[in-house]
Amino acid sequence: MSKRILVTGSNGQLGQELQVLASSYPDMLFDFVTREEFDLEDEEQLLTYLNKTTPNYILNCAAYTAVDRAESEPERAMQINAHAVRLLANWSAEHQAKLVHISTDYVFDGSSVNPYTETAVTNPQSVYGSTKLQGEQAALASNSEVLIIRTAWVYSVFGNNFVKTMLRLMQERDSLNIVKDQIGSPTYAADLAQAILKIIFSAHWEPGIYHYSNTGRISWFEYAQAIKELAGLACDLDGIPTVAYPTPAKRPAYSLLNTQKIQQVYKVAVPDYKESLVMCLQRLGVAKN
Repeated sequence: MSKRILVTGSNGQLGQELQVLASSYPDMLFDFVTREEFDLEDEEQLLTYLNKTTPNYILNCAAYTAVDRAESEPERAMQINAHAVRLLANWSAEHQAKLVHISTDYVFDGSSVNPYTETAVTNPQSVYGSTKLQGEQAALASNSEVLIIRTAWVYSVFGNNFVKTMLRLMQERDSLNIVKDQIGSPTYAADLAQAILKIIFSAHWEPGIYHYSNTGRISWFEYAQAIKELAGLACDLDGIPTVAYPTPAKRPAYSLLNTQKIQQVYKVAVPDYKESLVMCLQRLGVAKN
């Protein structure tokens, strides 16, 4: 019997990468929903949809991700990132469905010098990070079988992201200033999508919190340099400190995630960031030969 898989936030980067992969699973029934039919700010609509379709799996890729705007819209961020997640977790528990919820490195304060493990102390420094953490806590309190994946620096051939912004700006401008003192590793949404599907189609289910990003340790400046090199662009890049580029929301200075747990438990692949960046640029048709 086919499993029914509900994917929220299907217009987002991860949601669209999951749509690409779904065709490889013809025996599964995927429901890719957007805010129009599954609005996380309308809990009555959510329950109506869930009760009508009764999915076996919910992949919650939807979130309020406008990090800076969240500082001035905390109630809206809380509804989408926490209250709606509690509803999904409650419904999943009541109907024996499996919930995979996507979270973020912003639950940490960025003061570490070692990659964050799943048990590291959380201390969000922004409204976005705080609401995402409260979503994690609400999900786990409502349903002990929830699986949470924290990720960071997500990019894809779809949507708006650092890679596509850099490609555009490097062709429009002679020089760019890029923050050099925020450290992390990118996450290619196509890799994360493959990891999620491997998890839900594996023979076992071990709930809890997991971390997933590509391997590597780079700054945004070094990331931009890699994009420039791989795409064969000529824009001059200058590294600047975070203090020279103020934003409403504070970014973690360090957001490397330790991915050993997800690799050990689910045997998922975690490619090197540059290997995945090359694949993305090839899909975008801009990789240098």
